[in-house]
Amino acid sequence: MLLSSADVNHTAFRPGTFLLVGIPGLEKFHLWISLPFFSMYIFALLGNLVLLFTIVREQSLHKPMYLFLSALTVADLLLSTTTVPRMLAIFWFRVRDISFGACLAQMFLVHFIFVAESGILVGMAFDRYVAICNPLRYVTLLTHSVIWRIELAAIVRSLFLVFTALFLLLRLSYCRNRVIPHSYCEHMGVARLACTSIKVNVVYGLTAALLSLGIDIVFIAVSYGLILRAVFQLPSAGARRKAMSTCTSHLCIILLFYVPMFFSFFTHRFGGHSIPRHVHILLACLYVVVPPMLNPIIYGVNNKQIRETVMSMLSWMGSRRN
Repeated sequence: MLLSSADVNHTAFRPGTFLLVGIPGLEKFHLWISLPFFSMYIFALLGNLVLLFTIVREQSLHKPMYLFLSALTVADLLLSTTTVPRMLAIFWFRVRDISFGACLAQMFLVHFIFVAESGILVGMAFDRYVAICNPLRYVTLLTHSVIWRIELAAIVRSLFLVFTALFLLLRLSYCRNRVIPHSYCEHMGVARLACTSIKVNVVYGLTAALLSLGIDIVFIAVSYGLILRAVFQLPSAGARRKAMSTCTSHLCIILLFYVPMFFSFFTHRFGGHSIPRHVHILLACLYVVVPPMLNPIIYGVNNKQIRETVMSMLSWMGSRRN
């Protein structure tokens, strides 16, 4: 059937659907790959829901550190739920079609959550800085209104950056190639399907990442530099250990968030063909499920107050059943 010129132009500019490959090169292993992903997703859901319910229910946990942690928990739930069910649909049922609008929506959510979560980690670093370096003013500096403002600033910044990326994708004209060699939609994966130049998208993606996540890392590093200086000035080794123990969980989550992300980011752009494509995609897939799974475990194991609250809740539920 012949298409009119208007239809051709419309098709080129806004494709009806894209095709998500999953993990290119490992298609015959998709079923086996899906099993650990499904298990990690279930653990992530259960762990984050239990953690969030514990913080909301327990009045003694309505403190700045735990309010930031609850925001991080919500972000982890959204991130894994936005991506993993679509991956499993590809792995199990070969449901690879995704509409243009749904793909952009997924791209928007994934990048929005990434940037917002980075801002939350900065807020958590500021919380630890005030708690250790200026403990007498902790209650007056980190009021609930200040915490909400920090979290709102993280959301607004993320919305601005990701809306700009979305606009840059909408301005492109797309070719007949609709195949995205990935398990979920992300900015550069969609941009590479365009017929027109994507130089602006490449420059913006790199600049936005460095100016948002890069600046966040600088703020976190400065905060922990000041924390370490204050800790080393404490008179006893016991006091130094106690002060640093309050930062252990946050430091683990920072490393879990930034190290794989920047490794994937820079190797994807500058690694050339030295690292196979399926390794890049597999790392990107693990990144959206492993940190959400491990974050509740890290805080549950290292934080005595959360651990005791969860244990008391489980004991209460067991006594109710009996």
